[in-house]
Amino acid sequence: MNRLGVVGCGVMGAGIAEVGAKGGCAVVVVDFSEEILDRARGRMAASLAKAETAGRLNEPADAIMGRIAFTTDRAALADREIVIEAIRETLEDKVALIGNLDGILSAEAIIATNTSSIPVAQIAAASSHPGRVLGLHFFNPVPVMPLVEVVACLVTDPAVADAAHGFCADVLGKKVIRAADRSGFVVNAILVPYLLSAIRSLEN
Repeated sequence: MNRLGVVGCGVMGAGIAEVGAKGGCAVVVVDFSEEILDRARGRMAASLAKAETAGRLNEPADAIMGRIAFTTDRAALADREIVIEAIRETLEDKVALIGNLDGILSAEAIIATNTSSIPVAQIAAASSHPGRVLGLHFFNPVPVMPLVEVVACLVTDPAVADAAHGFCADVLGKKVIRAADRSGFVVNAILVPYLLSAIRSLEN
């Protein structure tokens, strides 16, 4: 897979798009306003320029940026092999988006949600092809943090989970762990109790 779509280009979406382009993908980034797209373009360009100065890129930053297209038109996602949504963290918004993507993407395209807290099964239920939906939980900042959680829900096709795992490992260069579709997945399920314990210690 080398045709990646990213919906939502805030901090997480921009980071995912940057990592995809560094991995050689042709990336289409979609958001609802040109202003948001311009901010994301600037954020990515600055991040790549910093990495280039530090000698962490295998090719010029301009070449990587050249593989990223920015648009407000979701129809530009029609030929994508995998689309990762990184919109705001509400079930209502994510369900609406997944339903909309059903009418744009091919039945073979993988749809991934970057949710950190919403059950993937609830999001997948909005698709007419729920077996193609899974979670890919990236960590901030995406270009720096190596870990990705692959979250297959009860209806996710195992072959889709395997393909997404391979994409994250081989194309994006991430360290991948499999997580069950439950509250907090793996990392947050471990981290949150520690944070709560630390807060209680401070309060005492």
